[in-house]
Formats: sequence, C-alpha cells, structure tokens
Amino acid sequence: MRRVHVLVTGRVQGVFFRASCAREARAHGVAGWVRNASDGRVEAVFEGSDAAVEAMVEWCRTGPAHARVDAIEVEREAPAGDEGFHVSA
Repeated sequence: MRRVHVLVTGRVQGVFFRASCAREARAHGVAGWVRNASDGRVEAVFEGSDAAVEAMVEWCRTGPAHARVDAIEVEREAPAGDEGFHVSA
C-alpha cells in the first residue's frame, strides 16, 4: 500500500481537473481526495497499490484535455487506510 500527497501547478482550475482526476482514481481503484487549493493549484492524495498510485501521479503530469500542467510535487506519506475517492471544494 502506498500513499502520496500531490500538488499540481499550472492551468489546473476551471478545466475539470478535479472531476477528471476522481474518475481516473476510481477507475484505478485508488482511495483519497482532490481539491482546489487557494493558491490556484490542485491538491490531491492518492492511496492504493504502487502501480495504481503511480498511474495517478503520471496522469497528473498532463491532467485533462484543457489543463496545462507546469509542475507537480509529490510527497510520500504513511498509508492512512482511506476508502473511496472524493472531490472537495
């Protein structure tokens, strides 16, 4: 089990990043959450198998069609046993 905290910088708000991220995470069986940060970035936590979490990190490097990802920060965390994936405001 692996858990990462991700911050995505670029044109990532107002382009359906959160909804698309949630759809991808659920398809990969990843738990956690995604939300818009007050500084214009998108913040997410992914928890699941190594392969599934890595797939989500890679997805975040490009995001949905209208996004422009300039940078991504990934920090590993201790697994917390999250279940399900949700979108926060």
